[in-house]
Formats: sequence, C-alpha cells, structure tokens
Amino acid sequence: MGRTIIASQIKLPKLVAPASPSAFKRKLKGSTITGVSRRGKFILIELDPNGALSHGRGSATEHTSQKPARKQGLVLAVHLRMTGKFLYLDMDEDLPRHSHAVFYLDNDRRLVFRDQRQFGIMKLISRSRLHRTKGIVELAPEPLSDDFSMDYLKDVLARSRRTLKTLLLDQSRVLGLGNIYAAEALFRAGINPFKTSAQLSPKRVARLHTAIVEVLRDAISDSSTSRIDLEQPNGFSYGEAFERFWQVYEREGEPCFRCGARIRRLTHGGRSTYWCPSCQRR
Repeated sequence: MGRTIIASQIKLPKLVAPASPSAFKRKLKGSTITGVSRRGKFILIELDPNGALSHGRGSATEHTSQKPARKQGLVLAVHLRMTGKFLYLDMDEDLPRHSHAVFYLDNDRRLVFRDQRQFGIMKLISRSRLHRTKGIVELAPEPLSDDFSMDYLKDVLARSRRTLKTLLLDQSRVLGLGNIYAAEALFRAGINPFKTSAQLSPKRVARLHTAIVEVLRDAISDSSTSRIDLEQPNGFSYGEAFERFWQVYEREGEPCFRCGARIRRLTHGGRSTYWCPSCQRR
C-alpha cells in the first residue's frame, strides 16, 4: 500500500470490458493504492485518484488559492476466476507468459496480472457505488464473519425448497462454498445433499453451520484445495496436503472413512455430488 500507479498496460482488452483499455489506463494513472481487501472472490484494491496531491507531494498548484477539485475514490475490483494471480516484479525481471495487465509503480516495480485461461475480470468502480455493484451486492455474508450466524443460515434454509447441495453453491445465500467444500461440509454434518433445505431440523442446521465454518478454516490452514500452477495444461492443480483432507470428494467407490460404505456419486445440478449413503441417509 502507499504505492502510486504511474502507468499501466492492458494486453487483453476483454479483461476490462466493457471499458476500453485506454479509458481504463487513463483513470488509473496517478492513483495511489490505499488499501486491499476482499469480498467473496473479488480482490478489492482501493485507490485514491488524487495521487500525490493527497499526500503532500503535489505541484505548485498546492500553493495557489485555486486548488484542483478532489476526485472521488475508486476501487479496482479483480475477480481471479480459475487461474488468475498477481505477481510483484522488478523492472528487470522478464514478464511471464499469460501476463495480461501490468501496473507500473513509483518504486520501479510492477504489479502483474497473469491468467492462463483468461477468465479473470477487472472493474474500476466508484467507492461510493461499490456495495451497489452487480456481482457484489448480491453476495451473502462472509462465512467466517459474525454476520454468518446460525440464525442467518436457519432463515436462508427455511425459505428455500431447493436441495441443500444446490443452495449451498448459491453465493447469494451461502458464500465461499464451491463444489468440494459443499460436499465435505455436508459429510461432516452427516446430512444428505439431496434433502430439501426447508426440511432441515434446527439441530441439523446447527451441525451444518459448524461444519461449513470448520471446513473453510481447515481449507485456509491447508492452503486451500487448489494451487495455481501455470505450467499445468489447465492452469491449476490440487494441493496434495488438502487432497488428503477430502473425505468424500472424488472418492466414488472407495470405502467411507467412518463406516466403510462405498462413497457414491451422482450428477446433480450439473455438478458431481459425492456422499456416503450410510452416514448421510436421506
């Protein structure tokens, strides 16, 4: 933080669409990075477009009675999707393959966005409009925050006739669970993935809430399920440490670690669903 973007390159126009690369670069130039946070899968880079002016490094205009009007704060919202990642490189380091955006900083270093599969997106958003922005406004509470309480989950489930697995993948209802985490959380809670959400008892809601939080904390401590590896053909690989943590995911036909029953798989909602027919009876 505190670094100023003095110039930028957008090598993949669709990365910043519908904005044009030239307009995008013009808005970024001279902006100072004041903070970095996250909302869902969006990385939020807070920018002060007044740059040096707001930090006491401005030109002679500071000493005149007519100071330039301050510009409104911006946020660079970046969705990494499957293979996006940022690199922090010296000026003399070669740009790696699949580098689609380069931000030149005032310390002779570069912030580089690399994305083999080209699914990532970048948006420049007014800070005052951030929480009204499509893709962000719909997001459920952060799953490791106090807002994701058992009462919140109970209310969400009670209002849905969808199956539990389908609802848990809806980021506007429960945030942070992908296909792997949803399967593992349901197994830990001992709940069938095809059960109707509204039919879950308060006792099972409590078990599911605990399981969701635990599986996400374990994923963080074990460096998550996937590792960005741009030398792989598809751009990523699963982390070996976390694969050992999976109790049902991708274990079709193998014995359950708890009861020995064979893990089953069914395509449900377009995704593979794994469960133990004994531990997770319907």
